[in-house]
Amino acid sequence: AEKIASEPPRWRDECKLMVLNKKTGEIEHKLFKDILDYFEKGDTFVLNDTKVFPAKLRGNKEKTGADIEVFLLRELNREQRLWDVIVEPARKIRIGNKLYFGEDDSLVAEVIDNTTSRGRTLRFLYDGSYEDFKDTLFGLGQTPVPDWVKTEITPEHEGAVSAPAAGLHFSRELFNRMILKDINKAFITLHMGIGHFREVDVEDLSKHKMDSERLIITEEAARQINNTRKAGHKVLAVGITVIRGLETYTTTNDEVNAYDGWTNKFIFPPYRFAIPDAIVSNFHRPGSTMLMSVAAFGGYENVMKAYKTALEMDYKFGPYGDALLII
Repeated sequence: AEKIASEPPRWRDECKLMVLNKKTGEIEHKLFKDILDYFEKGDTFVLNDTKVFPAKLRGNKEKTGADIEVFLLRELNREQRLWDVIVEPARKIRIGNKLYFGEDDSLVAEVIDNTTSRGRTLRFLYDGSYEDFKDTLFGLGQTPVPDWVKTEITPEHEGAVSAPAAGLHFSRELFNRMILKDINKAFITLHMGIGHFREVDVEDLSKHKMDSERLIITEEAARQINNTRKAGHKVLAVGITVIRGLETYTTTNDEVNAYDGWTNKFIFPPYRFAIPDAIVSNFHRPGSTMLMSVAAFGGYENVMKAYKTALEMDYKFGPYGDALLII
C-alpha cells in the first residue's frame, strides 16, 4: 500500500521514469521529461484524448433506503435517458426498483433490465431538457478512482470513467519541446471503462472477457501513424488504452485502420505487436490486465525484473505514480 501514489506530483513531467530496453533487459533511471532523449525528428507520440466524466453516483434504494453505488458505463438512448450501468451491491437490485440520487432525491432512476450479475440498464426519470438532465446527472456524480487510490482525480472527448494516466505526465513545456525537436503528436479516443480494474479470475487468460469500450481513430490519425512507420520512424504508444486502440483493427501489412466502434481487445503474453515501437505506462497492480499488456510488449521476465527494481528503488505505483518506458 505504501507504494501507491495517493496524489499527483507537483510537476507532472518530473516524476521518475524507468527506461527498459526490451532486447537487452538494460534498465535506466530518469525523469519523465527525459523521455524525449529516446526519440528523434519524425517520430510520433500517440495519446488518448478522452475526457473523464463523473461516472460514480451514490444513492439509495426505494423503500429500504439501502445505500447503493452506480457506475455509469455508457449512454444507450439519449431521448429515453437510458444508461448501461453497474450497481453495487447488485444482489438486491431487481427490475422495477427505483433508485434515488441527490440530497433531495433530485434524480430518480428505474431499473428496466438485468443484463449480467452486476450490469443493469437504468431509465432516468427526468422531465427537463437533455442539457439540464446531463448537468444534473454529472453534478451529482464523482470521478471514479480505484479504491486503492485515496484521492479523486479531477480532469477532448467526454466518455471515460477513468483517466488515461500515462498521458497526464505530459506538461505544456514537454509538448513545446516536442515541437522544437519535430516529434509529432497523434490523438486517438478510447473511453476507458472500469473493466481495467476488475480482477482476473481465470487461469486461461484467453477466457477473460474485457468490457467493450468506445474507440475512435480518425483517418487523419491513422494516416499520420502509418506514414511515420513507412518513413522508418518510431511510434510511441502513451498508455494502455492507446496500446489497445492501436492494436484493435490492423491490416495484414501492419498498418492501423481508421475506426469508429467498440473494442474489447485484451493483450497478454505472448503477443506480436503490429504498430507501436515503444510504449510508456504507469506502474500497475499485480495481476491486472494492464500489467499483462505491458508484459506482452516488454517480455514477461524483463517486466517482472523492472517491477522488482521499481519496488526496491521506491518508484510509485498507480494512476498518480511514476512511469515505465519500454524501448
